[in-house]
Amino acid sequence: MFRRHPYLSLTTFAYLGFVAWVTLGPQPIDGGDDAVLWRALRFFSRHEVTHWITYQRLEFLANVGMFIPVGMFFLLLFGRRMWFVAVFAGIALTASIEFVQIFLPDRVSDVSDIIANSLGTLIGVLFTLVVTTGTALRLRREERRAELAGSRR
Repeated sequence: MFRRHPYLSLTTFAYLGFVAWVTLGPQPIDGGDDAVLWRALRFFSRHEVTHWITYQRLEFLANVGMFIPVGMFFLLLFGRRMWFVAVFAGIALTASIEFVQIFLPDRVSDVSDIIANSLGTLIGVLFTLVVTTGTALRLRREERRAELAGSRR
């Protein structure tokens, strides 16, 4: 798998390193009430249309978004036929991260993070399955043609 796709493997490992840095590294220094995030959240809370945007919802969506590429990379590495392995690998990754966070003093392990990250992985896998369907069908047709041409000889 890694030998067949060295650049994809390298990119995947680099992204997983980024995920590890974000999820296991030290928490960013809180900028206090003047931080851009908190100012934006106060702005959203003042308007009827956007008052539903809270820190918890934003964090959940950020976790989903961070794991969409994980699902995409895993599916591309494992292959379309092993899509379920890509999903389970993403779930195992997030469970491992949350387990390690239990032992880190600056981190908080949370079940909602496992749900959000797993959902992001699933979205990434499904998105990549949809995007690669055309190519997979074309390759399957070409293989059938080659088999038919080979059996006629």
